[in-house]
Amino acid sequence: MPNGRYSLHTDTGPAGHGPVLVGEERFSCAPGPAGWRYVSKTYAPDGSVLGTTDLTLDSRSRPLRLEVRAGGWQVRGGAVDGVAWVRADAADPAGEHAVEGHDRAHGFTGTSPAFLVATARMLRLEVGASVRVRLVALTEPVLAPRTVDQGWQLAGVDTHDTDSGPLLVERYVVADLATGEQHTVHLAGDVVLAAPGIELEELESPPNPWPAEFTG
Repeated sequence: MPNGRYSLHTDTGPAGHGPVLVGEERFSCAPGPAGWRYVSKTYAPDGSVLGTTDLTLDSRSRPLRLEVRAGGWQVRGGAVDGVAWVRADAADPAGEHAVEGHDRAHGFTGTSPAFLVATARMLRLEVGASVRVRLVALTEPVLAPRTVDQGWQLAGVDTHDTDSGPLLVERYVVADLATGEQHTVHLAGDVVLAAPGIELEELESPPNPWPAEFTG
């Protein structure tokens, strides 16, 4: 299970300044018996822990199991006739005051790059194809769930030569259908190379190719 590190930035900084570093996410990801699993911990610039993400996809790239922690809250969820989740105070391990939710969405999204990989692999787009997708966004810092509609298009696939052989990099154009705002996501295998607010800083080994059985 290779390890890596993303830097996380704001889209824009204070007036007249560029993006500001808000932290880093150290992760491991790999195909496994259930499908694909991504585990990470996010740190603030001062080294304090901001949150964790543990996401497992099934063979169709649906969220088999999700656990996210941030801001003193935790969300556990998965695919159940859409997606279902339980949001609770992290200080309430028994979940006595937890709130359950359900939506006929295709999956989850959030700050972690894991969600970009999960959505792209679930959609299985051909080059030039586009689709509308409904997701439940877990907005930080308190992981408040809200439904968002996005448009995804696989704009192209580029080949880059590397020391370990050719690397296929997919370029997705992702649109927020509520605002019309668009951005580009660069993805190779199961690793995000670059996206708004996200930069891949370290990767111990090449990205894992997405298993053929996950895309059939």
